[in-house]
Amino acid sequence: MYQDLVNLGVSEPLIVLIISMLPVSELRGALLVAIPVFHMPWYFALPIAFVGNLVPVPFLFLFLERLRRLSTRMGLIGELVEKFLNLTRRRAEFIERYGRLGLVLFVAIPLPLTGAWTGSIAAFLLGMRFRDALLPICLGVLIAGIIVTVLCLLGWVGAVIAGVGLGVLVVFWLWPRRGERSP
Repeated sequence: MYQDLVNLGVSEPLIVLIISMLPVSELRGALLVAIPVFHMPWYFALPIAFVGNLVPVPFLFLFLERLRRLSTRMGLIGELVEKFLNLTRRRAEFIERYGRLGLVLFVAIPLPLTGAWTGSIAAFLLGMRFRDALLPICLGVLIAGIIVTVLCLLGWVGAVIAGVGLGVLVVFWLWPRRGERSP
């Protein structure tokens, strides 16, 4: 698919930039295309993906409330938007508990739905100001970028490390905490 875009004259750096701006793939997906697929040097791919991942952040802070109000008039779409925002709010308890450091770590963990998009939305929902959230989001994206870059450079060893790390995180996330009732 990416090669088809290249054949159409779209440059590889532009593809990486666009992928890094998308809500699900973000920087993580962009680096997984840039380094192993396009064979870009990491020192070229990482800054492009970093900048691209940060492009949506100010727009999320500026327009999220308007989008939310608009979606409430759209029936099913409004319900889906509210469900997503409520899910994000629940996942933001970590950010609420640890503040800016929590936001850095939340964005830095290279898992689905923990990047700059969700971190920005969570910070907005928690009432953080843009200027207070921007630096933690940038640091989190940089840390995630370094982690994913290292894993990409390690090849299969990186994939095994990522798989084991993901497994440990999932077990830790699902492990019952003291004082909490299990469902």
